[in-house]
Amino acid sequence: MTTWLAILGTALSCYLVKLLGLSVPAGVLERPLVRRLAALVPIALLAALTGIQTFGDGRALTLDARAAGVAAAAAALLLRAPFLVVVAAAVVVTALVRALG
Repeated sequence: MTTWLAILGTALSCYLVKLLGLSVPAGVLERPLVRRLAALVPIALLAALTGIQTFGDGRALTLDARAAGVAAAAAALLLRAPFLVVVAAAVVVTALVRALG
């Protein structure tokens, strides 16, 4: 029963947050500061998700093959490689580190 209450509470909370976003007056959304912040929120969320998925292991921080793959992708980005090359570099380095370790 507790699980179902948690699910219903989460669903209701999500609905209320969505409703709150729709009820913001248009004048507030037109402000330059709000527009700049709204453009940066997805980038911050993606960076946080990447960091958690790369360096997180349950409740502890860890450095493993995933970190090496992200480092290889960052190096490829610094060299201005195309996106597919960046992804391929991350995959190959991660696989090599896992195979060697």
